[in-house]
Amino acid sequence: MLDPILNPVNGILRDLPLQSPKSTLKDMPFKFGASVSAELLRSNSNYKALVIKEYSSLTAENAMKFWALHPLEDTYNWKDADEIVALAQANGKRMHGHTLIWQEVPGWVTNFSGDTQAWENLLKTHIQTVVTHFKGKVSSWDVVNEAIDENGGYRNTIWLQKLGTAYIAKAFQYAHEADPSLLLFYNDYGHDYSPVKRTAILNLVNDLKQRGIPIHGIGLQMHTRYNQPDADITSAITSAAATGLLVHISELDMTVNPNSDKNLTYTATLAEQQAAKYKFIVKTYYAIPKAQQFGITTWNVTDGDSWIPSTYNRPDWPLPFDAQYKRKPAYQGILDGVK
Repeated sequence: MLDPILNPVNGILRDLPLQSPKSTLKDMPFKFGASVSAELLRSNSNYKALVIKEYSSLTAENAMKFWALHPLEDTYNWKDADEIVALAQANGKRMHGHTLIWQEVPGWVTNFSGDTQAWENLLKTHIQTVVTHFKGKVSSWDVVNEAIDENGGYRNTIWLQKLGTAYIAKAFQYAHEADPSLLLFYNDYGHDYSPVKRTAILNLVNDLKQRGIPIHGIGLQMHTRYNQPDADITSAITSAAATGLLVHISELDMTVNPNSDKNLTYTATLAEQQAAKYKFIVKTYYAIPKAQQFGITTWNVTDGDSWIPSTYNRPDWPLPFDAQYKRKPAYQGILDGVK
């Protein structure tokens, strides 16, 4: 089996045999997943085929977020999320839900007026309607997403404004009531580069755990970069494991253009540096207790599907597959991380 990958000798694209042509990411010793787009699954057969072939776990990139599922107070839109769940079920893949509560909400929530009880009812009704809809099909949820700010305080969301910090524990309790079999996660970014934020996140999840709130895991988004110091990544993963909770690297991607150079090209050197960092992340994750290895999920599938180039208006190549759906050296780095 041949894939066009970067030849590290002269930096040009040519067909080279992969070292592990029969291995896929489904063969990893823990679940390896990707977030996926319902629109791309519908419209792009190459994307769909790659998702089915490579991954053992799926997350909805956007289709299960509050604004997507619940655009109006009395309207739920299940179409995109249901299609992703159906694909997961038809192909024997685990389905991870993302996310029940986040700062980004539809306009009707921003404009909602009511007392504390009305806001609690809004929170509870949304969570329990969504969890119940997917009961038996979605095995785990990011219950609360990004509740901690850059300075280590609580993010000033509509939920914090209306319900105080208690909304976080309530969200976990409401999800657990609706489906006691669910694995429930707190998900956030910054573990790998901000000790202040990491400490605040760990304090939050440990507090929930000590209070008997039903929380089972911690999600490290890990939107990282190819030159992030290894020590930072080690601290992120090992400190999460020290909570005793399940650990999910939940939104992994790796920029190789952190300085937003508009003229950057993807060289063999960059490709190998990226592969080495992917390998290090996987190897470090694989060293935590096996019972805590919930899995690793990349944020979408190929470089052409990544949120990074459009968001930052720059060329970038953050994922293990290139825009032509071919494996990159980063892919081999992932496989090598568990050798």
